Amino acid sequence: MARALGIISFSENHIWVEGMETYRSIPAFSFLGRYRVVDFPISNMSNSGIDRIQVYIRRKPQSLVEHIGTGRHFNINSKSGYLHMMFADSSGENNYYNTDVKAYLDNLEHIEKASNTHVVIAPGYMVYTQDFSALLKTHVESEADVTVLYHSVDNAKEAYQNCYCVNLNRQKGVASFERNSGSAKSRNIFMDTYIMKKEVFIDLLKEAQKISSMYTLRMIVNEKCGELDIRGVAHKGFFAPITDFKSYYDANMSLVDLKTARSLFSEAWPIYTRTNDSCPTQYFDSAKVKGSFLANGCVIEGTVENSVIGRGCVIKPGAVVKNCVILTSAVIGEDVHIEGQVVDKNAKVTKMKELIADPQAPGYVKRNDAV
Repeated sequence: MARALGIISFSENHIWVEGMETYRSIPAFSFLGRYRVVDFPISNMSNSGIDRIQVYIRRKPQSLVEHIGTGRHFNINSKSGYLHMMFADSSGENNYYNTDVKAYLDNLEHIEKASNTHVVIAPGYMVYTQDFSALLKTHVESEADVTVLYHSVDNAKEAYQNCYCVNLNRQKGVASFERNSGSAKSRNIFMDTYIMKKEVFIDLLKEAQKISSMYTLRMIVNEKCGELDIRGVAHKGFFAPITDFKSYYDANMSLVDLKTARSLFSEAWPIYTRTNDSCPTQYFDSAKVKGSFLANGCVIEGTVENSVIGRGCVIKPGAVVKNCVILTSAVIGEDVHIEGQVVDKNAKVTKMKELIADPQAPGYVKRNDAV
């Protein structure tokens, strides 16, 4: 059976999450209170038997490096496996030169010396579950040069504006990739996920470098659609690309619904994360909680409705939190009413007694800020 090297890529240059990405890269974003976005691709690989994984980091590495650590909490075989963080050398150039292709070529020695026959490349800015071992088997049996993953949606006019689409021919072969322009309702959203032989991957990298120093892997694969056998495989289940501030908010809020959460989480497919020892969340007599996800270590004395509350948060008496995403160790003061907000890590909302935004245009309280 083919063995794959797992590669977790960083986001392309056109993706930027206003406010939050100032402090950390998207893979390091808190997700649903107790996870990080990067936990999902790493867990998918670990659960699929991929125990050699490279995580590529381009900017703001500290938070991600601290979270991943040695990688032992991701259930990776400690004897034969590893989880390495690979750094891209930005060298102060125009950001358009800092592509995934450049990062892979900067670390080509580590890719070439890996004994794995194939590579599985998944993005560090999308949340989904996928059995990569089954996908690898499908790829090998099809004898395709490249297999990519896509997710069919029926709301592409309103959402996924920073994503690319996969155009398929009648044989489910990939004809091309194009930016979602919002011109059609039903589209196949490209999940930035590839499977191919390692030699094919290396050849594509070198050819991309020859064509343009600004080329990305997607660009060179798109250019090769007429020459290589590139197949598309449909993904089923929960799928959330984190490509801007609104998509981050929406992805968290959608999982407050239990039915939706069950399409992502399964006992048979655990999502591993870095844990810390803290007490269970304390609910006081004055607490009222409805339709929300709360992590451990919180103190809840106020009202929480349809919200995601991260680890170690404090909701004071008389506070009302609705339709919000509250990150780790934030404090919502007495009699404060907030709706439609993302409150970043360690922020304190105590003086402003009312912060209300429409969930279609959520507000943001900065990290470590006092409001």
